[in-house]
Amino acid sequence: MVCLDEELEYTANWVPNEFLIRQSCQNWETQGAMALRRAVFCIEQGLFEGDDRDNIDENCILLVAMSCKAGMPEQVIGTVRIHESSPGTWWGSRLAVHPSFRSQGHIGVTLIKLAVSRAHALGCTKFMAHVQSQNGDMFKKLNWSELSSLSIHGRAHLEMSADLNAYPPCNDPVSGYVTRSKVLS
Repeated sequence: MVCLDEELEYTANWVPNEFLIRQSCQNWETQGAMALRRAVFCIEQGLFEGDDRDNIDENCILLVAMSCKAGMPEQVIGTVRIHESSPGTWWGSRLAVHPSFRSQGHIGVTLIKLAVSRAHALGCTKFMAHVQSQNGDMFKKLNWSELSSLSIHGRAHLEMSADLNAYPPCNDPVSGYVTRSKVLS
């Protein structure tokens, strides 16, 4: 059983090799995503006190990455939310991946791809995000452009925009995407 506690410890007697990234569709998935966000943004990074939820959570689409056991989703290990701020303009935010999975299976990258592709299917003409500066290079490799630098919650961020041509529309966000762990040699 995978466990995420307040110290961000990962314990398991097995290592997952398959991950399902999709739109959250069950209560346990949403609850897991919120717990992961609190662990990453409140405990690990200290950006928020107590909880990171805001009014965007009321009308967003929540995407989750889950480790799978025997092909079945078991634990939320990543999340991101998307929302339409004005007609055609979508934003991604609160991208979080459990520390134990940041180097496995391209979890963050796959969450980003699903986020932009899902918004694209919903009529997005412009997809934006405020990205922590240390993650800017990863986004640039994924066909994002840096528009400006800014500080949010006392941390350096980049305002970035995705090239929608690199993200075909995803019309089935509940089936989502599957990715696998990197092969260990």
